[in-house]
Formats: sequence, structure tokens, C-alpha cells
Amino acid sequence: MNSQEKLPYYQIPESAKEFTAGSTASRMVDGLGFRYYWATEGLTEKDLAFKPNSEARTTEETIDHIYNLSIRILYATLIKVNGGEQPEMTFAEKRKQTLENLLQASTILRESKDVSQYKILFPNRELSFWCVINGPIADAIWHVGQLVSFRRCSGNPLPNGVNVLTGEKKD
Repeated sequence: MNSQEKLPYYQIPESAKEFTAGSTASRMVDGLGFRYYWATEGLTEKDLAFKPNSEARTTEETIDHIYNLSIRILYATLIKVNGGEQPEMTFAEKRKQTLENLLQASTILRESKDVSQYKILFPNRELSFWCVINGPIADAIWHVGQLVSFRRCSGNPLPNGVNVLTGEKKD
């Protein structure tokens, strides 16, 4: 097993035994994590600098945005107020931290009996868990799709054998 395979989401985790609000939300985050892992696996400097036009974000700027969304998802499950500057990180560090944030949030959700306790908290505002789903989770999934498209455009499509339906990588 190489070092990349040791990162979360090389394969999607085993599904929960019960369908609950928490296990369902957890699986959504797991699906995001698996897609993000493979959308960012093997990106080159050329890929990271790619943007489809002058108005768009680069691939790396999109990765930065997904990283920030992963923090918002995690903080909702930790019931922690959002805010503050994030440290400068390399692409590899951001990728690893994004995957770890998603895994930690997924684990909390999977074990939860009441997802309504999780909220997006700002210093002067709070938003319900519904906003976590239609906000940062859905937005991150959307942007992962952009990463896949961008890498195709820069000449580096997804590795062969990635199956997003089953959450497996076949060699």
C-alpha cells in the first residue's frame, strides 16, 4: 500500500448497518470524500494552474474552496463557530486535511442519534443542519465535479478503475 492509499477515502468506507438521518448524512460525506480523493489524485502543477477561462478559478483555487467547505462541514459537526484565518499549506497538505476533515465529520454524523444538533455557526448567526446539506456538502460535491472536468481539460483524466457508484478503485 503506498502512502496515498493510507489517506482516507481511497475506497469508500463500509456502509452503516442502519439507515438513520446520521448514517445517511455520513454516507453523503463519504461519497464526497471518495470523489474528492480521486478528483485530486495525481494532479500536476499544470493541472493545479489550469482554469477554463480568465473569469474562472484555477483548479488549485477550487481545491482551496473545497478545503474551506470541508472545514464548514466539520465545524458544524463539532458545533464550533466558523471564522479565523487558515494556515498556508501546500496542495498535498490541503488535500490530506480536506480528506481528514470529511472523515471526522462523517464519523460524527454516522454515530449521531440527532443531526438537528449540528449547525453552521457564525459569530452572529446560526443555520440549521439543512443548510449544511444544501450548502457546504452539496457545494463541495458540485466543485469536485469541476475538478474532474478541469483535469480532463488539462490532459489528466481520472485514473482508470474509479467507480463512484460502488466507491471502489479497481486496479
